[in-house]
Amino acid sequence: MNPEPFSEKTYSEKAIQTFYTVAERNHIQLSGIADRKANIVLVVCSMVISTVITGSVKIFKSDMDNFMLIPTAIFVVFMVLTMILSIMTTMPKLSSGLFDKDDVKKHKVNLAFFGNFYKMELEDYEWAVKYMQNDTTEIYKMLTTDLYFLGSVLDKKFRLLNFTYTMLSIGVVISVLSFIVAFYFEFNTTV
Repeated sequence: MNPEPFSEKTYSEKAIQTFYTVAERNHIQLSGIADRKANIVLVVCSMVISTVITGSVKIFKSDMDNFMLIPTAIFVVFMVLTMILSIMTTMPKLSSGLFDKDDVKKHKVNLAFFGNFYKMELEDYEWAVKYMQNDTTEIYKMLTTDLYFLGSVLDKKFRLLNFTYTMLSIGVVISVLSFIVAFYFEFNTTV
């Protein structure tokens, strides 16, 4: 028995569906990567801050090494800024979660994005999906819109993540330099 050959229309529909499936999966995986990287930076910075602050309190109480106060403060400030940027990278942005039938009829709502319907009643959402299913072109348009906004979110995440890493790098360099300067002046003035 010979398998039936794909018709041109079936073949192109499968290619289109595969495109959307692969593209959406890639976007979601990249978003997960960005979130994991931001979480790693957040955890590392919080551990470093708690270690530095705990150790610094003991040193500053002894009143022996107050020359390290400014470099330590610089270091902690940069770590806190990096933590804030990491949090901003992973912070979700929610929309209203509501739409009406007029929005669906005018194609003003993306039913593929949960942020547009999470406050809706199930019956209203089912109606909207059934309405949208009557027009294949509208389905592809909605999937395209969803991919576009996933990409837009990814762009923001990766730009913010890049800035987070830059802030961390600058903070480490400035902190190390400030510690070197503090040690230099402390030991040159006491000798």
